[in-house]
Amino acid sequence: MANDTRERILDAALTSFAEKGYEGTNLLDIAESVGIVKSAIYRHFSGKEELWNAVIDEMEEYYNARFGSQQNLPKVPQSGAELVTMTMHMVDFTIHDSNVIKTRKLLLMEQFRDERIKELATKHFLTGLEAMFTEIFEGMMVNGSLKKDNPKMLALAYTAPISSLIHLCDRELEKEKEVLKTIKEFAKHFVKTYGAYA
Repeated sequence: MANDTRERILDAALTSFAEKGYEGTNLLDIAESVGIVKSAIYRHFSGKEELWNAVIDEMEEYYNARFGSQQNLPKVPQSGAELVTMTMHMVDFTIHDSNVIKTRKLLLMEQFRDERIKELATKHFLTGLEAMFTEIFEGMMVNGSLKKDNPKMLALAYTAPISSLIHLCDRELEKEKEVLKTIKEFAKHFVKTYGAYA
């Protein structure tokens, strides 16, 4: 039961931090949304700062396990078609997973207040994606499904537009269908341009 309460507190805190930011979130509101008294939060966390860091730690683990990371690479595609399928699966997860959406909002909102969040925002929106796809593209070059080129530059060229389109979808939800179509067309264009058999 204690672990369940801790998870419920973390879930409620993520929602509050994503909606109100760190400064706008208070422990009383979190406790009320979980259905506990405020003092019960202190059985699990010493205060707001520890709760904040626990939320970030948990979301990092959640994202890395489900999306992938440089340490947890997805299977290297064996063809351009597999790259497109993998990309659309990752985009679908990123756009639709409620915890990832909340975390992305939190990162965007708090990146100018918190040094750790600034570093995580840079990692998730740019450098982490670039590093992961650099390794994926190196693997595709080895298996012959991608032309030999600079994998780091290709990774940057591939991930930056997709990341920008996901942010557009966050701001303008009504454009989701259009965004998904554009990302898929872009991924296919990339394969047509850089695929080994293009």
